[in-house]
Amino acid sequence: MFTVRKADQLEMDVRVQMSRIFADGFSQWLGYFSKDKEQIARAFAHMFNLDQFYVAVAGDKVAGMAACSDGTSLSVKLNKKELREHLGLYKGSLAHMFLKKEFETPLANPSPTKCSIEFVGTAAEYRGQGGGSLIIGHILEAAPYREFLIEEVADTNIPAMRLYEKMGFKEYKRTTIPPKRAGKIGINHIVSLKQVK
Repeated sequence: MFTVRKADQLEMDVRVQMSRIFADGFSQWLGYFSKDKEQIARAFAHMFNLDQFYVAVAGDKVAGMAACSDGTSLSVKLNKKELREHLGLYKGSLAHMFLKKEFETPLANPSPTKCSIEFVGTAAEYRGQGGGSLIIGHILEAAPYREFLIEEVADTNIPAMRLYEKMGFKEYKRTTIPPKRAGKIGINHIVSLKQVK
């Protein structure tokens, strides 16, 4: 049903579809900037470095996505002008200031044998159909790394946690969210997982 391809090797521009998956999957993190998922999708469609992303496609539809970064090349790059255009001057500036640090932080201690799997998401209409596991399985087989990290998974994202554990990832770090912020975003801990071949 799905074919996994590098996003930059497709004949169609997949940014809009990827940005909708991003907006839907990361809405609890981005709710301050806008409750409108289409507005979020438009604001962030520019950011994907397609050479870092794998997508599961069904015909001309992007069913899922995930980035694989060696930590020296970033999977996303935020543009302040784009964010301001779609979110307004104030919220666009704040989004750039706060999310740049979050999204564009290089992998700690990069090495030629280690990578980070990032921005994993599945389109709502394709959830539960194996697209996410297909992409991650493809990365585990095709990418030339020995150690695979998945950082910053919300402990409340049970489907993602189950998928990663089923695919052999083990938790190696857990960070507690301060209670005031945890109450606002509905997340208690941020979990980091890894798999070593």
